[in-house]
Amino acid sequence: MDLLEAYRRSLAEFIDRVDQVAPGQWSDPTPCTDWDVRTLVNHVVSEDRWSVPLLAGRTIDEVGDRLDGDQLGTDPISMAREAAAQAEIAATHPGTIDRTVQLSSGETPATEYLKQLLAEHLIHGWDVAVAIGAQPRFDPSVVHAAAGWFAGQIDNYRRNNLVRTGVRVPDDADEQDHLLAAFGRDPNWAPGV
Repeated sequence: MDLLEAYRRSLAEFIDRVDQVAPGQWSDPTPCTDWDVRTLVNHVVSEDRWSVPLLAGRTIDEVGDRLDGDQLGTDPISMAREAAAQAEIAATHPGTIDRTVQLSSGETPATEYLKQLLAEHLIHGWDVAVAIGAQPRFDPSVVHAAAGWFAGQIDNYRRNNLVRTGVRVPDDADEQDHLLAAFGRDPNWAPGV
């Protein structure tokens, strides 16, 4: 599967889970212990909103602080859908994939940035799914794309404390459970457990 198609599917998987958040579930806990469902969704929506100017060639300084704070307003589901749609347009605009993006970590190929976002949507989509009791299994081909990329990044993520360590799954666990564990998620996580 090509990168843009995998990215599109990761957006769709995330939005599918957000669409299922019931009004009373926004304050429910997630596997990200410091974030409830709303905070987690706001984080991803913020990432989607940031991706639009960054993929267009803007710098973090040019964007400034306009994307800080609450991105969800009074209609979180609509705001998440809108941000994902804009992010998809930005990513698939002709020539975008060949650009260099200015991230806080420095100049980064757009392809690398999109792989990061792909994984972000999958992992946080899973977080939302298990928090609200939705289907937590994702498109295996998208999981495979994220896992292939993350295998080469895991040491860097661990060095920079971007993932929790110590989560183990059985050797015969499927690729999604191995990916979740690599990101510090217990594939058996459930609210209140």
